[in-house]
Amino acid sequence: MNAESDPDRNSDQNPSRSAPTGSGGRIVVFDLDGTLVDSAGDLISTLNKVIAREGLQPIGREFVGHLVGQGALRMLDKAYQYHGMTLDEATRNRLLGEFLRVYEDHIADETRAFDGVVDVLDNLRTDGWTLAVCTNKYEGLSRKLLGALKLDHYFAAICGSDTFSVRKPDPDHLFGTIDKAGSDRRRAIMVGDSATDINTAKAAAIPVIGVTFGYSDVLIHELEPDHIVSHYREMMGIIRKIGHAA
Repeated sequence: MNAESDPDRNSDQNPSRSAPTGSGGRIVVFDLDGTLVDSAGDLISTLNKVIAREGLQPIGREFVGHLVGQGALRMLDKAYQYHGMTLDEATRNRLLGEFLRVYEDHIADETRAFDGVVDVLDNLRTDGWTLAVCTNKYEGLSRKLLGALKLDHYFAAICGSDTFSVRKPDPDHLFGTIDKAGSDRRRAIMVGDSATDINTAKAAAIPVIGVTFGYSDVLIHELEPDHIVSHYREMMGIIRKIGHAA
């Protein structure tokens, strides 16, 4: 889930686009929801728990699944629209707080890494790549989820929407993640499933791999990433190709 903008939760760290490119090595930066993990089940279940408390019937994945990567507020708005209602600002904020509390308690009930993820992470580390996560989910929730799935140890940096004062699609979120991992911006690759990810990488002039199995509401090829994969078994060949060309 992507967190909604909340200035009070943002760090005062602000990565600079003019900062040194770094002396570190190669890095692959992954988005989280819809890229590394399939979290839709837990997020939609959380949504339905929250709206049930408001007397509303559950809403199916076919109506909100494409919004999983766009944040809890978008999902709440859609659920209320589905029931012919609109949310006022005070209610939206209250329900967002409830959503985050419920989700944290059920963050990995159904969520699992996509097939092939662990093999790719192992192979990338063997090949000498540094790994990081750049997500619009809150950093604390991202760390908790990756920890629950026993994936957190793979990543030199896990940066969320509140890690810096900016978030994707601002390229400084990606730059800050690379810098935090101690790697070289000139030797980076981004992997993501949405327009937000692909536009972030393009703005940073960093090669981007789009995955077809995420939560994008448009076909991934329409977003024109540099490369497209439909399964993680295809990932290593493409990353090695990009790495050799760099």
